[in-house]
Amino acid sequence: MIKKFVLLFTLVAVLVTNATSTFAADLILYTPYTGISVTPGESIDYSFDLINETNSVKHVSFEIEDLPKGWDYTILSSGWNVNQLSIKPNDSATFNANVEVPLNVEKGDYRFYVTANSTDGLSERLPITVNVSEKGTFKTELSSEQPNMEGHADSSFTYDISLINRTAEEQHYSLTAAAPRGWDVNFQIDGNSVTSVTAESNVTKDIKVAVTPPEGIEAGEYSIPIKAATNSTSADLNLEAVITGKYAVELSTPTGRLSEEITAGKEKTIELVVTNTGTAALHDITLQASQPVGWEVEFEPTKINVIEPGKSEKLKATLTASSKAIAGDYVVKLDATSPEASSSAELRMQVETSMLWGWIAVLIIAGVIVGIYYLMRKYGRR
Repeated sequence: MIKKFVLLFTLVAVLVTNATSTFAADLILYTPYTGISVTPGESIDYSFDLINETNSVKHVSFEIEDLPKGWDYTILSSGWNVNQLSIKPNDSATFNANVEVPLNVEKGDYRFYVTANSTDGLSERLPITVNVSEKGTFKTELSSEQPNMEGHADSSFTYDISLINRTAEEQHYSLTAAAPRGWDVNFQIDGNSVTSVTAESNVTKDIKVAVTPPEGIEAGEYSIPIKAATNSTSADLNLEAVITGKYAVELSTPTGRLSEEITAGKEKTIELVVTNTGTAALHDITLQASQPVGWEVEFEPTKINVIEPGKSEKLKATLTASSKAIAGDYVVKLDATSPEASSSAELRMQVETSMLWGWIAVLIIAGVIVGIYYLMRKYGRR
């Protein structure tokens, strides 16, 4: 009796085990990527095989359970969104699950389940683990590798900035600048001026910002705040322009008079004044002249080391007219040049002939008159 009971118990156990094993093997859900690591904002594309080991057609629906809050998914097969697939006996089907990891997510491990349920009660539940390798954000970023530039007052400044959309959606940003009064700020993309830009999720846009200071601006540091904003997100960046000053120089005479008289073959000394009319110091100012053929020009001194803004330096120019110059007007061009700025002045020189030649001419005329008188006296009596 005991032997019969043991034999019956063993037979029942084998049948139950085989039945459990057969039931568990009816539907098999498989993917090799059950544990992967991603960064915030990534899209994960899983490929799954669903194997039907039964002897009948199975109509199977799919679902992802316990997906973290803020995550999203779609299930596709052959490019179609699917809710259910029919699988032949002892056959398999392939489908894809696309899981969207949000940008605003904490670092860590996340687990969810992909389930397959047939209409006749069979099911398979596969655990999936995703490791988010860093803390995510939901924001916009503006950055520049060179936010500070320096130049003189006549310079234009061009900044390269990067706009990064770290939100989960495409954003249409308006671009604005709060520059000081009189400054011109122009946003450019691919050489075209823009006032707004569209950036897809997790995409970087490269923008050039061309900044022109107003005329006559004083030396100093100036801030140009710029902003990229939408209804839901914004970012600010502060650009800086350091103005070293305006470079300008003027060459003239103390009275402003640029015309003089000179005698052919003689020299004349003219006082000049070089004035720094800018807002930055001028260095190494040299003097040069362009004069008519046969003329000479010498400067004393020939070089000025530095002139501070608003200050002047006096010098002398000695002009020597050609001995062959005839009466008339001649132009002598004078130049004051520094590495930063230059100025020119034209001296109009009126040449007079030498008095010696005048007296010689008078003597010649007198001699001619005396000669004529002598000839008339001598031969006039005949």
